[in-house]
Amino acid sequence: MPREDTMEDPHLNVTDEPTFETILSELIHTAHQNGIDVEGGWGVDGEDGHPDWDVVVTVVDRAADD
Repeated sequence: MPREDTMEDPHLNVTDEPTFETILSELIHTAHQNGIDVEGGWGVDGEDGHPDWDVVVTVVDRAADD
């Protein structure tokens, strides 16, 4: 069940894809900076008629810019 305090947080008011991407990026960066291993998978329970989700985070190795 979602926590009521996060559901009312204006920073989590996701109304479009760019906002979703920004908030997700900030969450992953902050967790990583705080020593949390963000690589892996998590199940998200879709309550109240919403779908269930499987969220997977992987590290992407990119070539350095020259």
